[in-house]
Amino acid sequence: MERWKIVRAFLLGPLLEAALPKPGNVNRYRDFSDLTLYNFIFANTAVVSVYHEAVRTAELVRRGELFPSEAGIGSLIKRAVIASKEVQDANPNFGVLVLGIPLAMGASLSKNPLEAGEKARDLIRSSTVRDTMELYRAIRTANPKGIPGEVKYDVYSDDSFEELFRDGINLWKLAEISCERELVFCEWLTGYELTYSTAERLFQLIKEYPLEDAAVRAFLELLASREDTLIVRKAGKEEAELVMEKAREVLKGGLSVDEFDAFLREKGDLRNPGSLADIMAASLSVLASRA
Repeated sequence: MERWKIVRAFLLGPLLEAALPKPGNVNRYRDFSDLTLYNFIFANTAVVSVYHEAVRTAELVRRGELFPSEAGIGSLIKRAVIASKEVQDANPNFGVLVLGIPLAMGASLSKNPLEAGEKARDLIRSSTVRDTMELYRAIRTANPKGIPGEVKYDVYSDDSFEELFRDGINLWKLAEISCERELVFCEWLTGYELTYSTAERLFQLIKEYPLEDAAVRAFLELLASREDTLIVRKAGKEEAELVMEKAREVLKGGLSVDEFDAFLREKGDLRNPGSLADIMAASLSVLASRA
């Protein structure tokens, strides 16, 4: 794919995701006290040069001028996080960047946009321990909510870098360890299976509905079928299961979208579906790349 087409798609997807009126999320009608639509706008547009560099690097890999292990995914994610933090003070897009940067590189490596996930998975497999260390620095900068402490390879422990090096933990091994706690890492392992299935569902829905209605429907279906791992980390498994149940009620017609939105916001942002929103953003980028 052409370089700037990829960059545009991976900027547009997260911006659309942030603006669309999905229940429980920041959108063009609703904010949280510590996170607004403007955080998303500033953060997601600040990373254009990093996405450009990511795609250019993938072109070098495709031409054989760099080995896949030299792609520097961890460094690119760290630079994108820093760029986001320089223009606003929240964390609106860490998960989006973790998903988007390898996938944009995969798009550059593939002739067919539908093969980008597999190419991204190959890059993750070829990553190095240095990539993981850089990702850890990115996490420390972004400071996402709900990161567990006192676990093996604790991201906030001063001993973690020595442990990662000693055990040879590249991004692939880290994803295997972290998948249960964070859905976006599962996407690395599956070649972005959920991202692509959601993009395909969106593609079908927009044939029948306006974009906003299609996106809300697709998001409800995600919430009804998957536990949001951010909700699990912030509020516990029972809350995440309750969100799934409520989403199913909406799809069955027993609860309105507005009532579901009010339920999700009852406890501030504890029920804010973050991991699945990241999947939606990546799916919208895939959809944009097909346009």
